[in-house]
Amino acid sequence: MKLYRINAIVYRHLSLYKRSPTRIMEIIYWPVLDLMVWGFVTVYLQKYQSALPFFVSFFIGALILWDIFFRAQQGISISFLEEVWSRNLLNLFVSPLTPVEFIMGTLVVSLFKVVTTFLVTLTLAMFFYSYNIFSLGPPLFFLVLNLILMGWAIGIMTTGAILRFGQEAEVLAWGLAFLFQPVSAVFYPVSVLPPFLQKIAWWIPASHTFEGMRAVVARGSVSFKELEIAFLLNGLYILMAILFFSWMLREVREKGLLLKSGE
Repeated sequence: MKLYRINAIVYRHLSLYKRSPTRIMEIIYWPVLDLMVWGFVTVYLQKYQSALPFFVSFFIGALILWDIFFRAQQGISISFLEEVWSRNLLNLFVSPLTPVEFIMGTLVVSLFKVVTTFLVTLTLAMFFYSYNIFSLGPPLFFLVLNLILMGWAIGIMTTGAILRFGQEAEVLAWGLAFLFQPVSAVFYPVSVLPPFLQKIAWWIPASHTFEGMRAVVARGSVSFKELEIAFLLNGLYILMAILFFSWMLREVREKGLLLKSGE
């Protein structure tokens, strides 16, 4: 065993982190997010442990709805990555296919994945935990719709970033949605968050959606004001996502970066 050869391996791998925000993000991003989410869950349980009669409904319902948002986002991002990995982007964008048609196609794929995931998770929740998410009643439709819209907005933004920055931005396809999780109040109410995070949470459509879900479980009715705010914010997010994607596409075309896609 030679120490200098071990040093060479260590140096080779540590050198990868010098110019790679993606790799640095990998060792910092996930631990920080885990600590925030489960730390706030712990605070929530300690604070309200004697006043949580719908404990199972809160958590399983939140988990199913969160997966809808995540699959909606991934349905777009991963579909785009499939084209990058197969080096098919140039073929697509020199064809008569318009960017709008491409986005619409990925939205349909995303919807298929969301429906499939929803059917699987609700069946398993009924089988293992006797939990029926349809007990949320008609508000469930609006809650799910809001999460799909937000997932699409984040998915389109992620796609724009990958289109412009290539493989360095691929990690966003798996990680960007989770950046919103701590301030989306998925497993705890917004009131558990520190005041400055509560202000950020107000601008996240998902936080209003999950607050709405908890209201339905606890009181049997949803605040229409929460749903209204969520729809308005989602409209803003979708608009920003489309503008961002158009900007990135224009940059890529002007700089001829499509030729390097997938490299």
